[in-house]
Amino acid sequence: MIELLASRIYYLVAFSLLGVGTYMMIGNQNLVKKVIGMNIFQTGIFLFFIVTAFVKGGSPPLLTAAEPHVSPLPHVLILTAIVVGVSLTAVALGLIVRIYNEYGTLNEEAIRKVTADE
Repeated sequence: MIELLASRIYYLVAFSLLGVGTYMMIGNQNLVKKVIGMNIFQTGIFLFFIVTAFVKGGSPPLLTAAEPHVSPLPHVLILTAIVVGVSLTAVALGLIVRIYNEYGTLNEEAIRKVTADE
């Protein structure tokens, strides 16, 4: 049982990151903490995708290399997703700065009360 758990530790870490990220996005009222939770969730997805692409004893996809081959596509997709995630974080933090300048708070409930009163 311990050997099976040790061989699947990356899956446990990935799902733990997904759970922590989801909890932070749902459970916090602070907008910055929600963005941090989104980044943790993204990291869990990236880790899960890379772990599922792993091939034990795999070699680069060259004609001269022995089989089994490892597909480079998941790694390229994750690199693209990291760039998109960084861009999304930058835009989200920029919006949060604008929200703070407008309402003077980062608390989601306080912002909802102010907008409901207007």
